[in-house]
Amino acid sequence: MLGLNAREWWGLIGFLAVVAAVQGLASWLTFPAVREWYPTLARPTWTPPDWVFGPVWTALYLMMAVAAWWVWRTGGWANARLALSLFALQLALNAAWSGLFFRLRSPAAGLVDILLLWIAIAATLLAFRRHSAVATWLLVPYFVWVSYAAALNFALWRMNR
Repeated sequence: MLGLNAREWWGLIGFLAVVAAVQGLASWLTFPAVREWYPTLARPTWTPPDWVFGPVWTALYLMMAVAAWWVWRTGGWANARLALSLFALQLALNAAWSGLFFRLRSPAAGLVDILLLWIAIAATLLAFRRHSAVATWLLVPYFVWVSYAAALNFALWRMNR
């Protein structure tokens, strides 16, 4: 099916599982603050409706998993160690943001983390570019969304100090 061998299929399943686990952790860290605390914050007019976040993040996590798998598939662990290590770092920073911003209810800590996340994603994009244009383009929407999220995080921090 689709010309993939069993190893490649299992690799894809593995990357999807790891990224889904991070998405699950981020969701768990987000609740209940998203219901109790977040609605009480002053928000800029350009804040998206709450219902947008779930579908957007689901699509982004899916693209992230496929991008990392694509790099692994084309370069293997040995040849893509730096790129995949940067991917793991940004994935950890992604989950940490949910804990800092929502669980600890700290837009300031979230802002520090999201700036580090933004840098890590940029580094991951550059590292992925050495392995695959497809993987790089799959991460571009994530980079754009996190850029927007960083601006939103900054606005929330300023408006709610």
